[in-house]
Amino acid sequence: MELVSTVRHDGDGGVLDDLGTVRGADRWLQRQPGLLATATGNLVVDEELRDAVIGVRRAVRALFARVVSPAPPSPADAHRLMPADEALAHLNAAAAQEPVAPQLHWPAQGPPTAGLLSAEADPRVRLVAALARDAVDFLSGPQREQLRACHAPRCVRYFVRSHGRQEWCKPSCGNRARVARHYERTRAADPS
Repeated sequence: MELVSTVRHDGDGGVLDDLGTVRGADRWLQRQPGLLATATGNLVVDEELRDAVIGVRRAVRALFARVVSPAPPSPADAHRLMPADEALAHLNAAAAQEPVAPQLHWPAQGPPTAGLLSAEADPRVRLVAALARDAVDFLSGPQREQLRACHAPRCVRYFVRSHGRQEWCKPSCGNRARVARHYERTRAADPS
């Protein structure tokens, strides 16, 4: 969800892309400590890495659109979505770039945990593969059924519905939607 949310509205009807520049991509990655932990080593964010991350995001947003269908997808990229079969192939290829082996960690005091041991030396490949694996886990998991596109005016986000009646990603979107509906009703009622 964090990666998909790097496309967001600017508050004025436009769309912002947190990954729009190499510097923006680096700032976003620095705010993802769990993701950076998978890419230990000398990780340098450059145009090639930014493009690879954006490629995974494009694939995930296309697959999110498939999940929410027949409801409309996010308006941010509905007009330029990657075909679902291409998105699936791209996501699987990105996840397969890193050979990993499951590892069991079991401290003397505490429960066992699972992790992955990577055979990949390049931290950039590990990072992109981790993003893709996270998306595979989400799309194949139970939260997928609660995925929705927010259709409040100017919003372009996807969100996981936390209760049965939730229609918007956050309260401010609900407020915007209610104000827009009220405006339309009063405008339709006023014939002048």
